[in-house]
Amino acid sequence: MSRGFSISAMPGFPFIALLCFAVLYLPVATLVFYAFNAGINVSVWEGFSLRWFQSAWHNTAVQEATIRSAVIAVVAATIATVTATMAAIATTRTAPYRGLTFKYAFINQPLMVPEIVTAVALLIVFSRIKIWTGYSGLGYLIAAHTAFCIPFAYMPIRARLEGMDLTLERAAADLYATPWAAFRRVTLPLLWPGILAGFMLAFVISLDDVVITEFVKSAGQETLPTYMLGQLKRSVTPEINAISTVFLGISVLLVTMFFFISRKKT
Repeated sequence: MSRGFSISAMPGFPFIALLCFAVLYLPVATLVFYAFNAGINVSVWEGFSLRWFQSAWHNTAVQEATIRSAVIAVVAATIATVTATMAAIATTRTAPYRGLTFKYAFINQPLMVPEIVTAVALLIVFSRIKIWTGYSGLGYLIAAHTAFCIPFAYMPIRARLEGMDLTLERAAADLYATPWAAFRRVTLPLLWPGILAGFMLAFVISLDDVVITEFVKSAGQETLPTYMLGQLKRSVTPEINAISTVFLGISVLLVTMFFFISRKKT
């Protein structure tokens, strides 16, 4: 009996896989390692210390940038998740019709357009609005992050809806439940893991964004990623490694939670 094809059985696969992992994770491991360096040099080990984590913790600029990043990410992820949930329901709980594929493509358009193009377009539009209105607050960053995060929240929510059994929803309709009552008592509890996964994914994307934020933000609106970018242009110290290590830990935690929640069965 013939054996099925397996990529792992190909000659050289283990070496190529290990090489790829090394290229991906060795720089990250080096960054984390030197975050605990006692000295100021980022390439010479001078002993173990937590001084740079303490320095970052007491840095006022880091505190302000972190709070601003968290506020923008939470608000943008919330709005994006609500919008993505409504879009996912509208595009899955309906009979196929002409133009439905176009709507899928339209919702996912930010994923296909280079981020720098989106950033320049938002800069042009928002600059005109700032001139007309005189407003230059965080609303622009929140709007930009929301628009960019919608497709990231939409994907797990839509996948959850498509994998759900329609029996309970149809039974609720047969028992004269209104569409809102059926959604609130049947669809929403089953959809909740997908909504949480979409929210966490949108939150991480917003929290990590640099390009769009750098183009859209006004003076004094540094987020943590743009603050780190600015510091790298001036001087590199292990404090940046410490901030990056904490940032990495938060991102890994949220992505891990997203993975397990998205795998939760109905």
